[in-house]
Amino acid sequence: MPQQVRAVVAKAKGEPVSIEMIDIPDPGPGEAVVKILACGVCHTDLHYREGAINDDFPFLLGHEASGTVESVGEGVTSVEPGDFVILNWRAVCGDCRSCNRGNPHLCFNTHNATQKMTLDGQELSPALGIGAFAEKTLVAAGQCTKVSADAKPEVAGLIGCGVMAGLGASMNTGGVSRGDSVAVFGCGGVGDAAIAGARLAGASTIIAVDLDDKKLEWAKEFGATHTINATSGDVVEQIQALTDGNGVDVAIEAVGLPQTYKQAFYARDLAGTVVLVGVPNPEMTIELPLIDVFGRGGSLKSSWYGDCLPSRDFPMLIDLYLQGRLDLDRFVTETISLEDVEQAFHAMEAGDVLRSVVVL
Repeated sequence: MPQQVRAVVAKAKGEPVSIEMIDIPDPGPGEAVVKILACGVCHTDLHYREGAINDDFPFLLGHEASGTVESVGEGVTSVEPGDFVILNWRAVCGDCRSCNRGNPHLCFNTHNATQKMTLDGQELSPALGIGAFAEKTLVAAGQCTKVSADAKPEVAGLIGCGVMAGLGASMNTGGVSRGDSVAVFGCGGVGDAAIAGARLAGASTIIAVDLDDKKLEWAKEFGATHTINATSGDVVEQIQALTDGNGVDVAIEAVGLPQTYKQAFYARDLAGTVVLVGVPNPEMTIELPLIDVFGRGGSLKSSWYGDCLPSRDFPMLIDLYLQGRLDLDRFVTETISLEDVEQAFHAMEAGDVLRSVVVL
């Protein structure tokens, strides 16, 4: 039978979120209802609340989540009730041009639930097709990635977005390998995950760049070998000084600003790689001398969800966590309730937390 559950809803642009009772239908073909155990507070949810993604209000916020499958619809065989899962927003279709080329990690047609969750009869727009600041949510079964239940829910859920985006920017998109030099611009949750990914991949020099000394100290805990406060002088010159005057092999921009992207562009070595994983505002533009784009060679890449394949990467990262090789616990600054999400947005904007995590 359809259920009513408590959830965090953004009703209008820029307004504080509210706790509402929403209606969740029984899962239809290809769908699953998931009991949410934990969900991280991500900048993307704030972007939705501020109308920076689109204006399809009201939004059911939350997407960086783990939970237990409660029920599944007709034809679902990938998960079953009782499975511990991380929710993902890349449920590969298996039949788009990318999937057919053998690149499902770049799927152009990811699946979401067909049915809609509602508030007083009005259809809700779930953040990234998930909507997990809720006691339960309805998703496409392909958005459920089964992982070991030995992992704590509050850390497992972080793989569903920020940690995967950062680790993937290093290991998948950037192709960081043994002995490489890496610079990461922006040391929030995604940036620190990129640092952790570079460390896992065997980078020898990992330079963290930020404006906040507190965040730079956090970056060291994740594996940064050097730190640069961007207020202390020319960032590019300082990175070159740490790399024998050459610049880094891989520069990862985890802020989403034109000025930091330019720093990343000029801070890389000749034939080096720039990876944009920070989400820019839609109005932002950048201008670079075309001769520099041509003359420096290398690659300019964007990293969408860390170029991950959830079915492959999520279980691997959980295994690394359980082996003690990936310290996911360090990302969790605080655990909170659904009622604290609005306050968590303010803490995130102030740079006081890496991740606030809602625990249900």
